[in-house]
Order: sequence, then structure tokens, then C-alpha cells
Amino acid sequence: MKNLLITVFALSVACVTAPAQAQATNAGSNPAVPAAPGATGPGPAKAVATPASPKSLEAKTAMCFGCHNIKGYQASFPEVYKVPMIAGQNARYIAAALNAYKTGDRRHPTMRSIAESLTEQDIADIAAFYENLGKEERKPAGEKPNREPDAQVAGLLQKANCASCHGANLSKPIDPSYPKIAGQHTDYLFQALKSYKTTDNHAVGRNNGIMGAIAKQFSTAELKAIAQYVGSLDGEVATVPESRFKH
Repeated sequence: MKNLLITVFALSVACVTAPAQAQATNAGSNPAVPAAPGATGPGPAKAVATPASPKSLEAKTAMCFGCHNIKGYQASFPEVYKVPMIAGQNARYIAAALNAYKTGDRRHPTMRSIAESLTEQDIADIAAFYENLGKEERKPAGEKPNREPDAQVAGLLQKANCASCHGANLSKPIDPSYPKIAGQHTDYLFQALKSYKTTDNHAVGRNNGIMGAIAKQFSTAELKAIAQYVGSLDGEVATVPESRFKH
């Protein structure tokens, strides 16, 4: 308990991901933007113990509230961007992202220290909590994006083959270990995409062979254009303020 609560302050500079981001199930197809955190495909789900009690869950998620439950909260280290919206995100993706921080496949000093403090059950409980947070008020995204991209962005999306993993509306991934990306913060999406191209920075970067190959096809300006379009769409992820932050 003490170790978990100590990390509340540390998380003020962190982001989860989302993270972020899906990977294709094989190297022969182009995945969408951004990919699941690991370099390998999703494996079979592992059995976990009984879910946390309300009191235990409150302690576990307390370290997350300081960033992910404050609208517009912006991380300042190691890069500046809005932390991702994770309420409504797929639980398996959140768990995969946390495990990737834990192993170092996603590089972020603060998030790694947070993830390393979590047990498998902690990760499962936190992921399930955020998947269901705000569910009652959430409106499902339409079957198709609510706005069409311009010709340039349409070409970029086709080249990246985003819909093949994230769904036609970029909010219904073909596998729950891939993220919903429609409506996610633009600057976070841009940072995530750039991170797949980063290989020589101990504090920033993501190890994912498929997404790395995809991201490296695009210039920085093209990645920004993709992020701006995807972030402008209606989506199902949100920031849901924790009750104590509403007053």
C-alpha cells in the first residue's frame, strides 16, 4: 500500500498508453497507428486471482488518478504531451502497455518504475477498472469515421493500413490487445508514433518490429498529419475525473 501511494506524485509526469497502440498479427500486413506495446502478438489470457475489493482497487488506482483522471493534464518529462485518455480503453491493451513498460519494451523512466511496482493482479485490476470507467455515459462510435480525411491523409492511412487492426472507425480493434485510437489526444498519438522510430534513447522509444517498420516509412510531418486526423475523430476513450477532483 505504502509503495503504491508513494508513486502518485511520480506519475504526474507519466503516461500509460497507450498507450497507444496496436501491432499486426504477422509481419506480412501493415498495422494501424499506433501498435500494441509488445513486439509479439497477443498470447492466451492468463488466469488471475479474485478481483480486488473496492478498498484495494482504490489504493491501486490512486497512482493513476493524478494524471489520467485530470482533463488536459500534460506530462513534462521526458517529453511534453497530454497523457492519454484511458477510460473506455480495452483492458487487454492497458495491461499489455503496462507490461511493456515493465519489461522496457516501452521506454519511459517513470512509467517503468510504476509498472515494476505492480503485480500481475494489480495490472489486471487497474486495466479492468479503466475499461469500465464512465461506461454508463459513453456513446459508441459509429461504424465509420465521422469525418473523411483529405486526399493526402487518406493516402497515408491507406499506406499504414490503420483500419486493418483498429477497425474501419479506428475505435473497434480486431483484437482487444490493440487500442482504440479514434479521438485520442493528437499530441500523444504523434509522440507515440515518433517513439517507434526512436532506437537510441534510453528514456524514450518503443520496441515493436512491425510498428517500427511502419512508422519509419513516414516523415515527421506525415506522422503529425496522421495523428491530427485520428485525434479529430469521435471516439470511445475519455478522461473521467475522479470524484475528489471534481470540486
